[in-house]
Amino acid sequence: MVEPGLIRAAQEGDRDALITLLREIETHVYRTAYYILGNEQDAMDAAQEALIRIYTKINSYEEKAQFKTWVQRIVTNICIDKFRRSKPTVSIEEHEMVFREKQNVEEEVLSAYAAKDIRDAIDMLPDHHRAVVVLRYLQDFSYNEIADSLDLPLNTVKSYLFRARQQLQTLLHDYQKGGVRG
Repeated sequence: MVEPGLIRAAQEGDRDALITLLREIETHVYRTAYYILGNEQDAMDAAQEALIRIYTKINSYEEKAQFKTWVQRIVTNICIDKFRRSKPTVSIEEHEMVFREKQNVEEEVLSAYAAKDIRDAIDMLPDHHRAVVVLRYLQDFSYNEIADSLDLPLNTVKSYLFRARQQLQTLLHDYQKGGVRG
């Protein structure tokens, strides 16, 4: 993701290196925030807050952890705090935008409903389950990276993922049978 030399330069006070570093991670930070919060404006606010925190705390980063897990821990914690303060709302229009690239109109409509069902199901999960699902399936983190990012034991991450998958399966039962919830 990011060169260790760039991180060291940023920690040593190289302003250009710090700006380059923040630009390299901003898309990943926003993507995580959006997947957790499900709302563009909240995600932009959380991403901005995370980038500011990374900017001010870069010297506290220690190379014993991967930089991306350190960053993800920051953004995930900010998102969980933000989500607890005010539950977000997500419009169907926001979900439809993600699937506009599909050529077939029927596929686009079905995909929009599927995305909404999945997003709604993820939103119904407890905060800690939602965070591990986002990091594992939307950010493609390994179990160890999730454990590092959320500062949880590896077995707890596995347990959260297992329970989250069970909950999602129950929540999406109607969809799996070919019907759309609603």
